[in-house]
Amino acid sequence: MKIPENYIETNKQTWNNKTDIHIASDFYNNEAFLSGKSSLMDIELNLLGDISGKKILHLQCHFGQDTLSLARLGAKVTGVDLSDNAINKGKELNQKIGLDAEFICCNVYDLENHLDEKFDIVFTSYGTIGWLPDLDKWAKVVSNFLKPGGQFIFAEFHPVVWMYDDNFKNVFYSYFNIKPIIEYEEGTYANRDADVKTSSVCWNHSTSEVLNSLIKSGLEINSFDEYDYSPYNCFNETEEFEKGKFRIKHLENKIPMVFSLVATKK
Repeated sequence: MKIPENYIETNKQTWNNKTDIHIASDFYNNEAFLSGKSSLMDIELNLLGDISGKKILHLQCHFGQDTLSLARLGAKVTGVDLSDNAINKGKELNQKIGLDAEFICCNVYDLENHLDEKFDIVFTSYGTIGWLPDLDKWAKVVSNFLKPGGQFIFAEFHPVVWMYDDNFKNVFYSYFNIKPIIEYEEGTYANRDADVKTSSVCWNHSTSEVLNSLIKSGLEINSFDEYDYSPYNCFNETEEFEKGKFRIKHLENKIPMVFSLVATKK
């Protein structure tokens, strides 16, 4: 599979362009966040449990709301993201709230050149691995930064979701990682009417690819769960069937929308 040479720069520019729009959006509700509302969802909170005093590495953290929500729960957190605009905003929020989170701007694959620590937990969630072409490389990064016995905690949109066209009418893309998907978008999931045009390069990753990459990197899968809803209203054609739970209206509960897993470094 040929990987576009400039995919990191393309995606970095896209996230730089989206960050200010996202911070100002109702979707991220930054005002409520600054007033103390956690941005973490029940799915990952239930997996994380009591994290007070734990060292956590948060990969692909965007502008840091989840990173700082973890810090509010008593963890010592380091957030990592490709977008320098997002990382700068994360640092500003950290100062504003008076927390001690740290932020690093780099591509996930390059993190070993920017950080030399081991963590109790590596965490990442929702819309992350699709930006990465090679999950074996990703899983090695996860494993490298975990202490022995440390846990990888992961919540992500289900690969079945990414097979459909934007309105979930037709199966449009392969379930499997066969080639890069190059897309052009107006607006953003956080504000569909935003005056922004972006291009992106992403990849679909099957469940077996996710699990096998982690197993190969020395992690033991402790749990794997699938959910018939998304905690985020970030897709087209959705309905909120319970508070904070969204499905594709015409597909009801027939497809998985999110999965989560916990794995331990042996």
